[in-house]
Amino acid sequence: MAAFWGVIGVMAVIVYAIVRLAAFVTGALALDLDAVQRLALLVNVVFMAWSEGYRGFQLKFAPRVAARALYLCRYSTSKTARLLAPFFCVGYFSASGRTLLFAWAGTIGIVMLVLFVNRLDQPWRGIIDAGVVVGLSWGLVSLVVAAAATFRAGRYLVSPEVPDRYTSRKIDN
Repeated sequence: MAAFWGVIGVMAVIVYAIVRLAAFVTGALALDLDAVQRLALLVNVVFMAWSEGYRGFQLKFAPRVAARALYLCRYSTSKTARLLAPFFCVGYFSASGRTLLFAWAGTIGIVMLVLFVNRLDQPWRGIIDAGVVVGLSWGLVSLVVAAAATFRAGRYLVSPEVPDRYTSRKIDN
């Protein structure tokens, strides 16, 4: 149950962000964009699909979340880890130093970018948010695929990045 809660919780945050940002994208697309703005929209969407969607979510984040969810399913972990399963799956705690660093630094970076983008006027806010929506949508699909593949295989497809001190068992594939 904790594994399901972990993956669904992470997916819920992504869906919430997509829905919230979609209104700004729709608002920008309703405006009469000039050639520079249309080019910026296209370049941003393609760049965010590649960098956030493919490189960030598909190759790194989604497989690690799925592996950490499988870890929750396999090993008896603390009540805290089960209760806070989405945070565990992202890597905010009980993770290797690198995973902890990326989880916390990534979150701080995202918050800073959100604060900056919130100050932009339309259509520029919508243009930037369009790329984010594409990247997050790719990420959502990647997470579903990674979780299904991981649980279907019954083994870690990537390391769950859980230090040995959090389990008395050796993490196996």
